[in-house]
Amino acid sequence: MSGALQAARWWAQDYLYAAVRQVRSAFSRTQADEFLTGTGRPVVVIPGIYEDWRFMLPLVRQLHEAGHPVHVVTLLQRNRLAVPKAAELIAGYIREQGLEDVMIVAHSKGGLIGKYTMMSLDPEARVAGMVAVCTPFSGSRYAAFMLLPSLRAFSPRNAVTLQLAREERINERIVSVYGLFDPHIPEGSVLPGARNIQLQTGGHFRILSHQDTIRTILAETAA
Repeated sequence: MSGALQAARWWAQDYLYAAVRQVRSAFSRTQADEFLTGTGRPVVVIPGIYEDWRFMLPLVRQLHEAGHPVHVVTLLQRNRLAVPKAAELIAGYIREQGLEDVMIVAHSKGGLIGKYTMMSLDPEARVAGMVAVCTPFSGSRYAAFMLLPSLRAFSPRNAVTLQLAREERINERIVSVYGLFDPHIPEGSVLPGARNIQLQTGGHFRILSHQDTIRTILAETAA
């Protein structure tokens, strides 16, 4: 299969996965407090932009079944807030709940929020690390063509993106998972100094359900 044909196939599979997850999220009646029990390391899940936390529900369930109390910040709603404001909500929740040795598991924009939290809003070092899936750590050139300010914020020239890129001291506590092709992030998700894991597949959403992604997240949270 040619590279272009394979990319088109991944693209189609990716959007089908995202559409199904969005529909299921909208109709799900699952409550966030159902996953707060467990004796393992606490996990805070941060979804991507326009994603309700239930978009990541299959992963939430697997983390909980592995013994981890899984926390979501419902005030994020569909994650349209600016990264610094969303990070304040995450950091505030972690403090209010008295969580320590936290592992953040994030998708896309959620990884930017997680890194901002670790970088600027965690003076007590409550966050041990983060696994970020398909996060635009260097921005996306496609942002320039977006009409909505919430999407244009992913520009490589955005002030917050540049601020996050300059700060490398915490990258060693981050695992970045991504595929061979991402229809939203042509720059890729490589993060200097982090543990970068490239999967032998493509997409931006469907990678959340890839077995290698799940194995990586479960291994990191159990470490």
